Amino acid sequence: MYVLSERGAARYNEIRRELGITNMMLTNMMLTNTLRDLEEYGLVNRTQYNEVPPRVEYSLTPNGYAIIPALKEFEKWGLCCPTPKKAALNTECRLLT
Repeated sequence: MYVLSERGAARYNEIRRELGITNMMLTNMMLTNTLRDLEEYGLVNRTQYNEVPPRVEYSLTPNGYAIIPALKEFEKWGLCCPTPKKAALNTECRLLT
């Protein structure tokens, strides 16, 4: 979702590259399933263009954009407190909770 929030719309391989996915088999399946789930939950739009070769783009819905601030807070917490032990010791991390 973060990739789509930064790029607006992206094709599958663009998302894969942005995420740094290198293991083709397992992570392709995970990314495909995740995109399908996000579409089902109404967070991502999937637009298929009737072209040759076929082209599909993914973009965030308004609900998808609405959840980005919460995801950025999780990112801040994760960067501040990479492990539970450090989180317990770091008062700044405790303030985020």
